[in-house]
Amino acid sequence: MQLYLPAELYKQVKARGLPASELLQGAVRAELRRQDLLAKTERYLAELITEVGEPTPQDRTLARQILGKARRSRARKTA
Repeated sequence: MQLYLPAELYKQVKARGLPASELLQGAVRAELRRQDLLAKTERYLAELITEVGEPTPQDRTLARQILGKARRSRARKTA
């Protein structure tokens, strides 16, 4: 398999002495894992919707509030 890197990206990889093959392998592995996890998440959500039904507008509002609170809490901890 041959892969193409734009000239500027190739120059940066070479200038830093990075192992292009290993980097590309890692990137492909990470993308495959991301896609697998996304597919599992989609299957889980479909099963959950089948089991308990679609979330109501109130459920979605509550979820957004909880997420917002968690993000603010995390931001305070990392600041």
